[in-house]
Formats: sequence, structure tokens, C-alpha cells
Amino acid sequence: MRLAAFLICLAMPLAAQTPEETAAARLEAANAQLQAAQTSGERVAALTETVRAYEEGLAAMRDGLRQIAAREAALKATFDATQDELGELLGALQSVARTPAPVINAHPQGVVAAARAAGVLADLTPALQTRANALRTQIDEIGALRTSREETTARLQAGLIGAQDARSALGLAISERRDLPARFDEDPVQTAILLASTATLAAFTDALTAQLPTAEAALEPAGDLPLPVRGYALPDDGSGRPGVRIAGPANGLVTTPVPATLLFQGPLLDYGTVIILEPAADLLFIFAGLEQTFGTVGQIIPAGSPVGMLGGAAPADDAELSENYAIETGQSTQSLYLEVRQGQSPVNPDAWFALE
Repeated sequence: MRLAAFLICLAMPLAAQTPEETAAARLEAANAQLQAAQTSGERVAALTETVRAYEEGLAAMRDGLRQIAAREAALKATFDATQDELGELLGALQSVARTPAPVINAHPQGVVAAARAAGVLADLTPALQTRANALRTQIDEIGALRTSREETTARLQAGLIGAQDARSALGLAISERRDLPARFDEDPVQTAILLASTATLAAFTDALTAQLPTAEAALEPAGDLPLPVRGYALPDDGSGRPGVRIAGPANGLVTTPVPATLLFQGPLLDYGTVIILEPAADLLFIFAGLEQTFGTVGQIIPAGSPVGMLGGAAPADDAELSENYAIETGQSTQSLYLEVRQGQSPVNPDAWFALE
């Protein structure tokens, strides 16, 4: 019966589902597979599927958090503009209130027109205040949704680590022909995390739809993104790497061209210090060769924000002048390695970035 239930879950159509619903369905199917597993091989396969389901859930959470961050920023900008407008109206009303009667009587269209103008200002003020209050409510609601998603992300991360550890322990026991460890689905903590994650992922769909009535435009490869550092693309160095090197000034700031989630920062193999950004699901921007990195893993970085800095020593004279000179003459420059990956495969960076 358990195996049949698992097969039914797999057979359910997922095409019209949101990423959250798809991840929830996959977690539910993984739970059924865990319960149906009998042999050691089936248990390994079930844990592998559980790991993938958690990873899909985390990807959905990151994508949703990026949408929330964009919506939150737009609402705050509108709120600030409304507050500024409200402040100007209140200032105008106070100015009218302090205006001596002889000056009001001198209005070009008479006292009635002056009074009418003051009345219009007074009528606009509560309407603007109502609008500001509504915006503040929306900001608070979407902030609560963001907090809830961040908590779910932490829960999914804990579940992923638990499933990965269980899979490693099971694989080691099998290879060493030792007694198998306890079943993953018999751990009450891991079971609770899995079930709670499934329920929360499914519930997020309606909440996110309510807060984001208009979908953000999808990021498409148009070859028009600005380079992450001011400079120019260098010729292929024959290394065989799929990315491109960009010549930039010493101590040049490296920025993200679009809002993105910071997935990794630190040394990576022979790439040096690396930043990996996720601007959209199944899309990665990799910057390597940095001297310093900024931000924390999991943070959503706004477009144009610095994520790192190149090395080298810039001349002591005028910074902007020396930077321009270095780029134009090739002196005192550093190189940044840029790689773009879609899914698991590298793609030509010029599909996304303006390299010319």
C-alpha cells in the first residue's frame, strides 16, 4: 500500500503547480518512499530523493524571498514618497495658517480663492495619510511573510543536513557491512521537520500570491547586463574554462547587476576567492579572483550592491583618474573571472552580460 501511495504521488501532474507546491509534493512523495523502503538499496534511494526534495524546497524559498524583497523595496519606496508628499502638504498648511490676514486678502483671485486653496490642501492631507497607513500595513504583512519564509528556509536546511547525514551513515554501513543505522523515518525530529516543511510549503502559495498580485518580470538572457566590475573582457586565455576574464582596476568594486541570493563566498579549488550568486531559479553567476567578499550566505543582495573587491594596490593620486587610466592603458589592473551556469551547465556569459 505504501509503495502504491508513493507511485500515485509521482503520477500526479505537476505542470501547473507553483515551485512551492511542486516542492511540497516532492517532499510528500519522498516521505512515502521512505516509509515504503525495505531493502538497504531502497533506503538509499529514498534518502537521495529526500535530499533532492529538500534542495528543491530551498530553491523555491530563495526564489520567493527574492520576489518578496523586490516587492518590499517597491512598497517602501512608494511609502517614503507618500510620506514626503504628506510632509510637504502639512508644511503648506502650516504656512497658510501662519500667513497674516492682509497677505491672504491680497490673493490674486480674492479671499474666497485663498480659502478654497487651503481647503483643498486640508482635504488632501487625510487621503494621503490613509494611503500611507495602507502602505505601512502592506509592508508589515509582507515583512511577516518574509520572516515566516526565512524560518521555513532554516527548517528545510536542517532537514537537508539530517537527510544528507543519514544517507552518508547508511552508505558507510553498507560498504563496511555493518549493522544498518536506524531508519530515517523513525527519527521523530526528522519526521516532524519533513511533515512541517511539506505543510508550510503548500501553504505559502496562497500567501505569496496575495502579497504579490503582479508577478515580477522573469530574468531573461538579453546580453545587456552591466559587467560586475568596471572594465573590459579579456581574450580567451586557453585555460579551457567556460567563463570570461574581465580586466578591472586595482581595488575595483565588484557588484551584482541584478538582485540575487548569495549562495557561497570563500576559497574554491584553484579559483581563489569566489562569490556565487543566484539571481533566479536554476541560474548562477560566479565571480572568482576576489581579494575581499561582502555579505552573508543566504542574504538577498540588491542590484548594484557591492559583493566584493579586487586586489592590487591603486596609485595614491586621484582615485577616479587613476582608475580610468589603469583600465585604458592596462596598467595596475586585476582580472575577475565571470562564469554563468543555467541548471548544471555553463553557458556563454555574453548571453547575459554586455561583454562588448
